[in-house]
Amino acid sequence: MQSANMLLRKIVGSSVLPFAAQHGMKKDLFPLSRTLSLSLCLKQDKSCEPSEKLDLDEWKKVMKSGLQEEVSETVSEPKELSSLAAARETLEMWRLAGRAVPEKISEDQLKTFMECPSKSAKKKYLKYLHIKELYKKNDKRKMDEKRERRLEAQDEASKTDETKKSSFVCLWTSTMDKAYNWRAAQSMIFGQPLVFDMSYEKEMSVREVTNTVRQLVLSESCNRRSVDPFHIHFCNFKDDSLYQREFIKHYREAWDKLLITVTDQCYTEIFPKDKLIYLTADSPKVMKTFDHDKIYIVGSMVDKSIKTGVSLARAKRLGLETAALPLEKYLLWSTGAKNLTLDQMMHILLTLKDTADWKKALEFVPKRKYCGFVNKPVKDLKKTLDLINTLKLGKAREEVEKKFAKNYPKKYRLKQK
Repeated sequence: MQSANMLLRKIVGSSVLPFAAQHGMKKDLFPLSRTLSLSLCLKQDKSCEPSEKLDLDEWKKVMKSGLQEEVSETVSEPKELSSLAAARETLEMWRLAGRAVPEKISEDQLKTFMECPSKSAKKKYLKYLHIKELYKKNDKRKMDEKRERRLEAQDEASKTDETKKSSFVCLWTSTMDKAYNWRAAQSMIFGQPLVFDMSYEKEMSVREVTNTVRQLVLSESCNRRSVDPFHIHFCNFKDDSLYQREFIKHYREAWDKLLITVTDQCYTEIFPKDKLIYLTADSPKVMKTFDHDKIYIVGSMVDKSIKTGVSLARAKRLGLETAALPLEKYLLWSTGAKNLTLDQMMHILLTLKDTADWKKALEFVPKRKYCGFVNKPVKDLKKTLDLINTLKLGKAREEVEKKFAKNYPKKYRLKQK
């Protein structure tokens, strides 16, 4: 084959090229010679290939299947991006933009974030999680510092005294824990029931539900450590609700071992209506004494926006008796609503149950909300207010002073100018 190629080149060079040079066609013959040589090479290559024929149909099928796989991969990639991944990407974008976003977020929190109805609600929820994370970091830092101080104190103290103290403390705590559990078990049989109405989940935000559960945990621990605890009932408690998930976060494995009654039934189905009293700050009736034969109901609700009349309306729908704590009778109320937290209500009811003393019980009201206790009857205070109003209106000062001097001691008399 190489000899044929050489022969062809000689023929072209000896005969064709001189003729083309005479007539000015030399440039046009160079491509012709190149094509001829290339065709000879291609024939040589084809002769070296095997004699088997290529199946074009199979080749087309393979190529089409490869193209379909590539197209399916490109189409399925955005479908495989789940909503959780998209939410995490938005969180990363917001974090890079400098917004208040938590560093770590769970799948449940991501789902609640996606369920937020508007962008402002999502921002508020992320800000709440960010602040909560900061509080956790601060608490952890404080605990670490406290642990370091305790370890330093243990190093300074002698080993023998420290082992004696630690063994005594462990024995004391285990013994007291058994005693508390025994009291709680006795209260489930002989104790006075105290009902927490758990039907307000739909009327609260996620943050308010978490605060409610935190206060209920404090109430349960306070009740367990009291001398004569209540038999706590969580009524209208739904399975797999936000309440239950938050309780499991707090108690974990101990949730199923709590010495309380948890039911999805309403309290009107468990107890007779004539014994139920719904405690609400909106009630027109004021509670005078603590009745050991009655069953008190407390609404498990933390309302930041202070929606008045929600629990009162529910009690009226069920036809129950209502009552409010006598805060104005015993306290000089200064500012703020008369709504108390659930753990404060638990402290007040336990103190009333043990002592029947309103002044001792109302000491658990935050002191920022009142100026002091009322030392005089309410009628006398009203008289003083009437006298002050008459002075402001400019009536006869001497007559007012005489009335004031008769009713009150010398130290409360008006000063002469």
